[in-house]
Amino acid sequence: MIENTPTTEAAGAAVPNDTKFQCKDSENQRHEQSSELNSLMALVSNPTEPEIDKSSIGILCIKDANEWCEEAAQRPDPKQLWMSLWYEGECACLFADSNLGKSIYAVQIANEIAKNEPVLYCDFELSDKAFQLRYSDDATGTLYKFPANFKRAEIDPEAMGESVMGADYEDIVVQDIESAAIAHSVKVIIIDNLSWICNASEKGDAAGRLMVNLVRLKKKHGWSLLIIAHTPKRPLTSPIDQNTLAGSKKLINFFDSAFAIGRSAKDEALRYIKQIKCRYGSFEYGADNVIVADISKENGFLKFNHIGYAKEREHLKEVSDKDESEIDSRVMELHRQGKKQREISREIGVSLGKVNKIIKSHNK
Repeated sequence: MIENTPTTEAAGAAVPNDTKFQCKDSENQRHEQSSELNSLMALVSNPTEPEIDKSSIGILCIKDANEWCEEAAQRPDPKQLWMSLWYEGECACLFADSNLGKSIYAVQIANEIAKNEPVLYCDFELSDKAFQLRYSDDATGTLYKFPANFKRAEIDPEAMGESVMGADYEDIVVQDIESAAIAHSVKVIIIDNLSWICNASEKGDAAGRLMVNLVRLKKKHGWSLLIIAHTPKRPLTSPIDQNTLAGSKKLINFFDSAFAIGRSAKDEALRYIKQIKCRYGSFEYGADNVIVADISKENGFLKFNHIGYAKEREHLKEVSDKDESEIDSRVMELHRQGKKQREISREIGVSLGKVNKIIKSHNK
């Protein structure tokens, strides 16, 4: 008896179509489940976080060092605004004791720069009459003719209400300086002086907050700022250094460059200008090469006349026994007032080691 073997068509016909689709669906489901499982396993073993912009985090802007250099190289190098003492884009400081000619030198710098570009000179020291008399011919009364680019600003007393003189006085002054510079398309600003903007300039914290605001203007607008500052009385036996600047020692850290005016012990009519700090260019006018100058008025313009160069020590007073005795007495006087040795060192203008030695010798 011969059995009938079903043909391929007959065999295929023996499996219903819906059964074939069910098999395929099951296979697809298993494949999808396997893919999901693999994805979950990969996520567990290699967790990932959402993409974030790593170039800007909070107040920080972050780039590769090479990228910073390449971008900066596309901009021109800063030019000298006043010899190698103050460069374009810097926040600089000119400091000196009272009556040594800080404002005279600052106006001279502004006048020279204004021959080529606008300058805003914020004069919080002189009245308009005092300014006029300083820049008039003493014999004829003829006024000196400043460049048209020289813009001078002073505090308007009628705008000085109680709110202005409140706790936010410094912030208001800085905001108004910013607005004035923008209104007059100015990129070079001279502020005379730090004590006027910040009544507590000799306190490091208050002066530090003010300097943060001024540095912000420099970076925000690309401006060049020169801040005139005061120094306490300094013995003519001591050289000028960063500690000579009134206020906290860290105040000098806010400035890109700094230079100072000293009185010559050789001749009261002489001044010397010493470079204290620089970031651009070379350190040209340090202790071994200070600029020597006198002050005179020519054609109604009061100015420093650079007459040569010298070593700073040539213009310092030699220390005598009397000077040493006065220093000892002053150190002990301040020590009894409860001042710290570092404060005494800054106020008198002698080294911290010397202050410590004097106090120890008196306590024996």
